Amino acid sequence: MRKVTLIPGDGVGPEVIAAAKKCIEATGAPIQWEEMEAGASVAKKYGTPLPEEVLESIRKNGVALKGPITTPIGTGFRSVSVAIRKALDLYACLRPSKWYPGVRSRYQNIDLVVVRENTEDLYAGIEFAEGSPETEEFIKFVREKKKAEIRRDAGISLKPISHFASERIVRFAFNYAKENGRKKVTAVHKANIMKYSDGIFLEAARKVAQEFPKIAFEERIVDNMCMQLVQKPRLYDVIVAPNVYGDILSDLCAGLVGGLGVAPGANIGDKIAVFEPTHGSAPKYAGLNKVNPTAAILSSVLMLRYLGEADAAKKLEDAAAKVIAEGKYVTYDLKENPRDPSAVGTKEMAEAIVRAVQSGL
Repeated sequence: MRKVTLIPGDGVGPEVIAAAKKCIEATGAPIQWEEMEAGASVAKKYGTPLPEEVLESIRKNGVALKGPITTPIGTGFRSVSVAIRKALDLYACLRPSKWYPGVRSRYQNIDLVVVRENTEDLYAGIEFAEGSPETEEFIKFVREKKKAEIRRDAGISLKPISHFASERIVRFAFNYAKENGRKKVTAVHKANIMKYSDGIFLEAARKVAQEFPKIAFEERIVDNMCMQLVQKPRLYDVIVAPNVYGDILSDLCAGLVGGLGVAPGANIGDKIAVFEPTHGSAPKYAGLNKVNPTAAILSSVLMLRYLGEADAAKKLEDAAAKVIAEGKYVTYDLKENPRDPSAVGTKEMAEAIVRAVQSGL
């Protein structure tokens, strides 16, 4: 029996995670749950949205299934999800984008994977607030050392990118490609402009690519990559990128296959992994039994594979695909007409997937 930390999260998180939990249990995978609380909904209770007990549980169990957690925009605490990644060194964000028949999309037969570096870049959280003494000092430093001017009313975010983290994430992408029968890895950058940060990433990508001669390697500048994905996404396979570009490109790829409602995610380190849907907490839909549970369920598929439960993972993915293709017991966003009165709720769609698992399809 494998113990897994379960974090329901905020907003619609408890609903989609409950749905995923039922589906996992239907596969018969030997999992024991350890439920923990985190997020905006428990911040007052614990004095923090991320109690230390949550991190201790994930460290002990090595694997967690997590729901979305609300992050205030502009004020309040920083992202709990980012804090978990940093505390546990979950340096690789894995974001598959696969089209399933029955999902409304402008594209079909898309199967892309974005591998995003999680620890550095502009999301490292090294910032200088407008008007602070530190910011004034930094502006003075730049003026004196670089002969460049930064306006005094500016806020500043630093963009650290290291050889170590770049090589680590690119190697992760190539190993993923090798282990999953993928044919090509594309490194995304803006080294033509940011020569001392993205330049390091590109240099690391070229170096690591030499270790994997059987896997094709190519480079794309990030703005061109966006256009390429919209025009001819089937030319791409595994995409590896620094933190910010990876965040943007993974949402773009999700848009190619139907949106965040069908986009699973994983944050993986050397010994610990946290699996979670990539959509937000959508607080306005909380408790309405309305949102699509597919992203959470497909995140569970990734988790089962990570745990070595390949048969259970296949059963669950095939069952979800069957229910989506039939289009009978699906949420409103998976209907041809979102106002279709035959659309079911989160719970009912999960129950249909459970039946598909149990019937052996």
